[in-house]
Amino acid sequence: MADVGVEAFRHNLWANLRLIDACATLDEADLSATTEGTYGTVRDTLTHLVAAEGNYLVEFNGPTEGRLMVDAPFVGFDKLRAYAVANGQALLDIASSKPADRVLKGNYRGEPYEMPASVMLVHAINHSTEHRAHVLSILGPRGVAVGPGWRLDGIGYFQAGAHV
Repeated sequence: MADVGVEAFRHNLWANLRLIDACATLDEADLSATTEGTYGTVRDTLTHLVAAEGNYLVEFNGPTEGRLMVDAPFVGFDKLRAYAVANGQALLDIASSKPADRVLKGNYRGEPYEMPASVMLVHAINHSTEHRAHVLSILGPRGVAVGPGWRLDGIGYFQAGAHV
């Protein structure tokens, strides 16, 4: 049986890419749409989701050049997808390294913290899941067909044959 944490990050990468690819087919009105209770527009939410994963990598590996910033303007779907692949694979590699005893130290909004690496990894999965749901919450009421091709949960992952 695959390690559950590793499988969770495989699913996360798959779901992010599936959503990015599906959103790449949307028109300008749908990409600019938002709804109360979500992060922002579809475009901004996707950028935030992918950029945040780069931020988590900084917590593990230190600052890197050329990463997508959380408040960056939309970079286009090809570049967004490339960042998502790089970030998702790097998070998968970290999860595969079983960092159970590692403690991350840093500052968050001016406050110092010490956090088990496992908690940061749980947060990364939760954050991405939440923002993928935001995008679907924006698009569903707009009549965008968010049917089986948009299924991003574990069963969708299984049905797509993406699991190990």
